[in-house]
Amino acid sequence: MPRRPVPLHAVSALFLKRQHLAAPRTAPLTAKRLGRFVADVGGIQLDSINVLDRAHYLTVWSRFGPYDRARLDRLVYRRRLLFEYWAHAACLVPTSALPWWRRAMLDYRVRHTGWSDWLRRNPKMLGQVKAAVSAKGPMGNADFEGRRPSGRGGWWSWRPAQHALHYLWMTGALTIHSRRHFNKRFDLFERAIPAVLECETVSPEEFHRWHLERSLHAMGAATERDVTGYLTFPRFGPGARRKVLRAMVERGEVAEIEVEGSRGRWLALTRDLPKLARAGRTPSASRGTTLLSPFDSLLWYRDRVKRLFGLDYRIEVYTPGDKRVHGYYTLPILRQGHLIGRVDAKAHRLERRLEVRNAHFEPWFATTATPPGGRDRVDQDEAITGVAEALASLGVFVGGDEIVLRRVTPHRLRAPLARALREV
Repeated sequence: MPRRPVPLHAVSALFLKRQHLAAPRTAPLTAKRLGRFVADVGGIQLDSINVLDRAHYLTVWSRFGPYDRARLDRLVYRRRLLFEYWAHAACLVPTSALPWWRRAMLDYRVRHTGWSDWLRRNPKMLGQVKAAVSAKGPMGNADFEGRRPSGRGGWWSWRPAQHALHYLWMTGALTIHSRRHFNKRFDLFERAIPAVLECETVSPEEFHRWHLERSLHAMGAATERDVTGYLTFPRFGPGARRKVLRAMVERGEVAEIEVEGSRGRWLALTRDLPKLARAGRTPSASRGTTLLSPFDSLLWYRDRVKRLFGLDYRIEVYTPGDKRVHGYYTLPILRQGHLIGRVDAKAHRLERRLEVRNAHFEPWFATTATPPGGRDRVDQDEAITGVAEALASLGVFVGGDEIVLRRVTPHRLRAPLARALREV
């Protein structure tokens, strides 16, 4: 059966819509909107880097603009609209998806993770840690005494109790009750989220179908490599993902499509084919301007970002300073459905200043050339104004009453951006 042809811009447009970036920062944050957003994308990634703000706070700001972080924390850690688990990496995932993630927790008990074998051979440690949490309530790593093992440093230098806490979390005995200064505090899962007691765990086969369905839903259409690189946990066994996909295609749940300019087969949920057709007729994939966290779900699989938007994005946090090209913590700039550049920014909290250390625009944007994909040109003046407005919004969110602009690449765009910042 011939594959249905789909234009590349239709895939980009539906991807942006599913990522809630079709009209960013136009609607305020509500519990309903937050729940719908996380259900659509699969999770909000957490990360400890705080040079600007925590990744999950920035990801929510990118969609909803400035909001009260304390309110988001209450929705997560009091109302339990979301809970922490491993999806792409450590993420906030919908509590409504608990029956499926519960299966991942149960399966984790038989996974080999290097140190989990040691814990299984030492059940006394697991029992002691769980008993302490049961008796004392929410506890963090610092509440457990014990020397670190000798040898390698870094993550592997965790104390045995820390390994136990992590293992008990990943297997569903504990959950993350709350965070204090971003440090995790663990509690019994059933005490923090009583709904787990009534949760009917799905079968491994149902979980695999759901996992693939969620990835395809979040992306609109994807290659098999895209699917592998989106929700990366848990890792499927050799051939398992392809087997499940084949069954979903045979049942008519997934359709094989052909995307213009791309070799090989793409996949889409059959129910999304009409949506892809409508997306292909839209004049613009997105309206407005926003900035994306390096850990944003739109960027989870970098190769896909390059194919769809022409942006070769890399996180340079772990790159030595003298070898960085764009900066330490760069936020891609989304403008009218195009990724036109990136901003390296830092919040100076005591001085209430947002420093834009480098605003680096893509060559095609700087020369007003046709964007990748060959569709509608981006008006440079309007885009510069949009970037300035997005930076002003970010300044409000991170408490930057003053915005200081340093380097702009190319340099000739510095003056118009500086002027736009003064006028915003």
